[in-house]
Amino acid sequence: MTGEKKRSARLGDKNDLRIKAIENGTVIDHITPGQALNVLNILRVNGDFTNTVSVVMNAGGSRGDKDVVKIEGRELTEKEVNSISLISPKATLNIIRNFEVVQKRPIQKPESVCGIVKCINPNCITNSSEPIETKFIVSENEKVKSLVLRCVFCESIMTEDLIKFIE
Repeated sequence: MTGEKKRSARLGDKNDLRIKAIENGTVIDHITPGQALNVLNILRVNGDFTNTVSVVMNAGGSRGDKDVVKIEGRELTEKEVNSISLISPKATLNIIRNFEVVQKRPIQKPESVCGIVKCINPNCITNSSEPIETKFIVSENEKVKSLVLRCVFCESIMTEDLIKFIE
């Protein structure tokens, strides 16, 4: 028996993914491949986070490759969901209570986002000492299939590397 076959026999079917079920929390599924770590950053999950977190990256799925993030004991705020929508607009959100999925919904692209993204224009009023919260209108560029953010204060347009500007 080859080494690979021995390993496979020991671990069972290689398509059998075993991640412990969570009693209460959130599963973010169908995350754009490679974005799971950015999702963790948005959710402020770091070495000090004490709840169980499972991360699967570049897993095959019925809709193609995807990332998955599973967080025990935490439901996301609307601001967190809106932030995730900017980097992974086709993700789905599953709320788990008592080991059951009580809500499953696609993450929706919001019409606007407030206080989530820092404007790229250094001269924008939101980047001054004035206590003004940022606000962007969110649209989609159909040609390149990416989101476009337009600052309501200075009209600056943001299309790429949005994760760099999420606060």
